Amino acid sequence: MTERHEQGMRIRREVLGDEHVDAAIAGTTGDTADFQNLITRYAWGEIWARPGLDRRTRSAITLMALVALNREGELALHLRAALRNGLTREEIKEVLLQSAIYCGVPAANGAFAVFNEIMRAQDSS
Repeated sequence: MTERHEQGMRIRREVLGDEHVDAAIAGTTGDTADFQNLITRYAWGEIWARPGLDRRTRSAITLMALVALNREGELALHLRAALRNGLTREEIKEVLLQSAIYCGVPAANGAFAVFNEIMRAQDSS
């Protein structure tokens, strides 16, 4: 393994949690191994490792991008990551409100539905 891959795996685990990363690794096939390696080295080992933005800011940006792209499955994952990275519930609500203006009301509506599911699960645990 390369140093960038090892760093990426450490950051990936810190941001997304061991449970998610372990499941992604367990689900890796011969067809997806190169992709898993790519995202670990570049998304996590390169971009998320850069010193120019803190993880809270990176999480907020990621949330906005996922709302804009209507990627609700990834949004749920990154909402949990944003909380882990220190964004508060109120800050996430503000990101989602702003997304209504820049990404569209239907996209924000879907994002709020995902956010409500995550918060209900967190509140009940």
